[in-house]
Amino acid sequence: MTDAPLPKTYDFKATEQTLYKWWEENGWFKPRNDPARPGFDPSVPTFVISIPPPNVTGELHLGHAMFVAAEDLMIRYHRMCGDSTLWVPGSDHAGIATQLVVEKELLRKEEVTREELGREAFVARTWEWKAKYGSIIYDQLRRLGASCDWDRERFTLDAGLSRAVREAFVRLYEKGLIYRGPRLINWSPGLKTAVSDLEVEYSEEPGTLYYFKYRLQDGDEYIPVATTRPETILADTAVAVHPADERYQRFIGRKALVPLLDREVPVIADEAVSMEFGTGALKITPGHDPTDYEIGSRHGLPIISMFDREAKVTEAGGPYKGLDRFEARQRVWADMQTGKLALKTEPYTLNVPRSQRGGEIVEPMISTQWFVTIQPLAEAALVAVRDGRIRIVPDHFEKVYYNWLENIKDWCISRQLWWGHRIPVWYCPNGHMTTGREDPTTCGTCGSADLTQDSDVLDTWFSSGLWPFSTLGWPEQTADLKYFYPTSVLETGYDILFFWVARMIMFGLEFTGEAPFHTVYLHGIIRDADGRKMSKSIGNVIDPREVMDDFGTDALRFTLLTAGTPGNDLNLSLQRVESNRNFANKIWNMARFVAGNLNGPLARFDPAAPRAALPLADRWIVARLDQTTADVTRLLDRYEFGQAGTLISEFLWGDYADWYIEAAKVPLADVNDPQAQARTRGLLVYVLDQGLRLLHPFVPFVTEAVWQHLPRAAGDAPALIVASWPKPAALDHEALAQFGHFQELVRAIRNVRSEKKVEPNRRIAATIIAGERAGWLAGLRPIFVTLAKLDVANLRIVHQAPEKPAQAIGLVVNATEVYLPLEGLVDQTAERERLTKELADLERQIQKSEALLASDFAGKAPAAVVKKERAKLAAIQESHAKVSGQLAG
Repeated sequence: MTDAPLPKTYDFKATEQTLYKWWEENGWFKPRNDPARPGFDPSVPTFVISIPPPNVTGELHLGHAMFVAAEDLMIRYHRMCGDSTLWVPGSDHAGIATQLVVEKELLRKEEVTREELGREAFVARTWEWKAKYGSIIYDQLRRLGASCDWDRERFTLDAGLSRAVREAFVRLYEKGLIYRGPRLINWSPGLKTAVSDLEVEYSEEPGTLYYFKYRLQDGDEYIPVATTRPETILADTAVAVHPADERYQRFIGRKALVPLLDREVPVIADEAVSMEFGTGALKITPGHDPTDYEIGSRHGLPIISMFDREAKVTEAGGPYKGLDRFEARQRVWADMQTGKLALKTEPYTLNVPRSQRGGEIVEPMISTQWFVTIQPLAEAALVAVRDGRIRIVPDHFEKVYYNWLENIKDWCISRQLWWGHRIPVWYCPNGHMTTGREDPTTCGTCGSADLTQDSDVLDTWFSSGLWPFSTLGWPEQTADLKYFYPTSVLETGYDILFFWVARMIMFGLEFTGEAPFHTVYLHGIIRDADGRKMSKSIGNVIDPREVMDDFGTDALRFTLLTAGTPGNDLNLSLQRVESNRNFANKIWNMARFVAGNLNGPLARFDPAAPRAALPLADRWIVARLDQTTADVTRLLDRYEFGQAGTLISEFLWGDYADWYIEAAKVPLADVNDPQAQARTRGLLVYVLDQGLRLLHPFVPFVTEAVWQHLPRAAGDAPALIVASWPKPAALDHEALAQFGHFQELVRAIRNVRSEKKVEPNRRIAATIIAGERAGWLAGLRPIFVTLAKLDVANLRIVHQAPEKPAQAIGLVVNATEVYLPLEGLVDQTAERERLTKELADLERQIQKSEALLASDFAGKAPAAVVKKERAKLAAIQESHAKVSGQLAG
């Protein structure tokens, strides 16, 4: 406990980074049971998260804030639960993204291209860039409160991970699961590299459908064909029709002439052809269309590549050689119009494939690339989720996961880049390929010493797929790998379920024989307050650094954690962040009240001691703490972070601050009962202490700052970050029910005061007819007076009264009658109308309950549930009788 007094206001700017530095310097981010330290015990349970490695190009955005908030919550929770927690930090070399950034910087500052610089010099420059800017993202993660073990920081291109990548490639190659060959791939002309199917985004855009003549070689007839890409006519190798299409059956097996080039191609029949699209006849270009490629493969058609790396027409295009693909489209169509081959055009909505990274239109092209035969790995990954070894939260994403893996295609893993893991294959002049765990000096087949390494690099996701175990030392059987693997939870956005999560599962099972984690927790995309995707063009992008500057890190974290549900997009409102900043201030003010009342003896509350002799308010707040602890623990274990956070805030702000602190002011002010004062001080501290522990994983800074000002028991932790998680006792249901009824009474009286506009400080008389509740309600008399602003001399709490007070407002609260003689404020007509309305409402409740009990509910529902419903009906009927009596009187 610090001796310094709590300042009047909470200054998050002066607090957050000071606390973070203190935590880190004391080693509290490291696992408490560490294989690298003396006293290691391998039986201590672990909780491990591998951070989704942000790109070294990156600056902090809301996606980072979201995953840090969720993962740090889990890490802090499990650290407090006693698990040996490890959060492995690191970053991704991000091949395409980083190469683009460095290329742009070279052009801007030095007016030099990477080709002019050369590969070796360019890679060296990229490493320099990484050294200069790569740590920025780590500083920003620290600002968010990420309690990672920074001594275990990894980078996907560091020596250890590079060795893991080499080992994985060689193992797959030796098993025959990696091969090199020509296939139709997605080519990015701007990036000059292949991109995977997952890196292609489709957008609906306005286009044109072109109708033209495909003349038959043996006569004057023609087949009308429609296409959205007339330039690819130059690479056609067939015309296809549906075998059942009577319009074209007579043409099947004959020859047609490619427009403008007059090259002969066959007319074929294939059931993949849609008779409804266009004319029902399809031009087949296997070299530049995925569907055509499949049709061409079935029919053994030749493949013509008519575009080069820059998407310009090759020699295959004859007179159009050298034209850009879009320029070629215009020229080809113009020439077809001149040659009387064009029929018509019409508007058509296209599904345009664009590179996720560069935004340009992707070109399907035949290219020689490296591929992983993915089917065997995908089957194992499917089984791991189906048999429960891996759980996906929320579970509706399991269907999406299954669908993708069941329809997966071989993975193109080569990229025509310079920044990344270079493919570990060497070629000799005789055409042999050699790979190995070390760089070879001679060809493995013929012994030639003249070797050239493949110029391509591996897809970034290849190294990322090894992340959970490569960061722990694999392929070496390190102490970290043996103890901390498999990891526990993989938390990330649902948008990279296939990019990254599925590949980690496939690689984990393939290379370690174990699922890399037991749970996948998916968060959604953060949108603006109106549900729109954040975009610079719209101008609605929210910079989390600015939000933290204005409202504090805790406010941002708590908003992100409580404003949404797993797997669903979250609409971020700055007003909500501001409200949560106010919640942080409320916690501070609670602590200031408690600290300001510790100027006397303090009797420590013992949670294991009997509680029956405690005053009802004390029993109630401890019962509510137990109830909240149990519920929050259950919700956190079920990954329902939003609901858990809401329960904690409602407990601290509602139960503790609005009710218990107000009630505690009564015994604290009673100088004649020092024992009650000491007991109340102890309980105020205990409940706040426990509540701060529950809240700490959500808002670590303000909770730690406050906790340091609370008196602690001997042997307690030096910091909240390493304090133990609360454990609930058996619930005191009687205290919950009794004080809950007292709260209903106070609220009812407050409502009447508000409706009748009674001055806030005016004390009013009250008669409470409570039957068997009168005894324990009388014990709350001093608190009743304080919270309901009642006149202590004119407060009657009785079992029953022969006469009801005249000229008084009558209330019935769960069968307890309350009479407030507000002379001059009671409109008898309005009061009868209110009672009549209340009676009608009670009658509806009685009818509903009686109908439920008369149905098959009574025979099917558990006995305890039926008993509860019968008790509820009896209470409503009792209230009905008392309201009827008030009306009759």
